Amino acid sequence: MKLLKGSVVRAAAGRDGGGYFVVTDADEKYCFIADGKSRKLVKPKRKNIKHIRVTDSMIDLNDITDKKLRNILKEFGAE
Repeated sequence: MKLLKGSVVRAAAGRDGGGYFVVTDADEKYCFIADGKSRKLVKPKRKNIKHIRVTDSMIDLNDITDKKLRNILKEFGAE
């Protein structure tokens, strides 16, 4: 599973379980995720890729703020 910067993911385990996040960086084993509320873009959370589920959506992270990110991810939570 190859995670790209800007991929929308859902946390499957941990305190963040069930929430939607965007990937800010990734490698083979870990990725960094942010939601703009508890996990800001300047300080994302490191999460094992085994504990996330990838969606088909992507977000352009160029010139995005935490507030814009919260509003975009709010639509995923409303489904």
